[in-house]
Amino acid sequence: MNRTGFFSDEACFWHISQPHVGILPVGGWVQPSASSSLPESPDSKRRLKSLLDMSGLLGKLTSLSAPSAGEEALLRIHGSAYLEKFRRVSEAGGGVMGPEASCGKGSYDYARKSTGLVMRAVDMVLSGDLDNAYALSRPPGHHCLPDEGMGFCFLANIPVAIEEARRVHKLSRVAVVDWDVHHGNGTEAIFYDRPDVLTISIHQENCYPTGSGHPDRRGDGAGEGYNINIPLLPGGGHDAYVGAMEKIVVPALKAYQPELIIVACGYDANAFDPLARMMLPSRTYRYLISRVMDVAGEVCGGKVVAAHEGGYSEAYVPFCGHALIETLAGCTTTVRDEIEAYILAQQPGPRFVAFQNELLDELAGMFGFPG
Repeated sequence: MNRTGFFSDEACFWHISQPHVGILPVGGWVQPSASSSLPESPDSKRRLKSLLDMSGLLGKLTSLSAPSAGEEALLRIHGSAYLEKFRRVSEAGGGVMGPEASCGKGSYDYARKSTGLVMRAVDMVLSGDLDNAYALSRPPGHHCLPDEGMGFCFLANIPVAIEEARRVHKLSRVAVVDWDVHHGNGTEAIFYDRPDVLTISIHQENCYPTGSGHPDRRGDGAGEGYNINIPLLPGGGHDAYVGAMEKIVVPALKAYQPELIIVACGYDANAFDPLARMMLPSRTYRYLISRVMDVAGEVCGGKVVAAHEGGYSEAYVPFCGHALIETLAGCTTTVRDEIEAYILAQQPGPRFVAFQNELLDELAGMFGFPG
């Protein structure tokens, strides 16, 4: 069994948005609903933590909180004008910080707490206090740009944590593997011209942001070749993610030899997610993290931190997250995914799988990893 940290804080569940139905702001022809909140609500995260508690898995983890991210750390990624605007908007009761980035009263402080969870998780793994860690960070961060919120994200949790880790632990190579179903455009933009961070995004093709995440986007200047986008066809299911990992992600990580691997851990590729169509069962997340752990065991002493990103099925995210955290911790519980057999019966047929694998082979060759 591993020494696995679980980082969470009640404050992260208190972040709210302005009234929405789905991703549409209430008003005009959009009627209010009973909840009138964005899909990025606290419920799927609370239910994940509750399942960890009820299964007994939480008791096998090292449960911790963290200080909020300080201004000095945030300024390594974000502009001072953006941070000041976010603070003012939050204190005034909320508003809009960018496309699909609506916040409420207190969101600035809650977002700083979310970033702080990822920062402390990274620090404790690198310090050797933990083998690996999971941060239940909310609001998420992988769409956030230096001077604009986007896609439910307000602070760039993982990039801020990386910059702090580089300062404290003198890292020279960090890899980010993002399997949120939406392209990790914010992380890509922040590190696009740098060779010291390898950014890999596996995402549904042209889902969000539209027009983003093309495989031709490889990096710029000194960072050329250190950005890898793997767009997958909608409905690809488990086999598409196995192909992406084995043909591209694993070879890329082994070639790069990172000192730390951070996972942008979104669950919105699950079969019941309302914002995507990728058809994953919970076992896929168990497989994905196990392969990252395999590589980390070879190249960086097992140092892996997973930071929670998207995932909007209140019913199914808890099972996906539980499977992943069980694997991180190296233990099992009696929790059963009662719907997994149904999802597996709906997986794409062999002709679709063969076509997706052809596309992945093309990408692997383009990235320098021919089969």
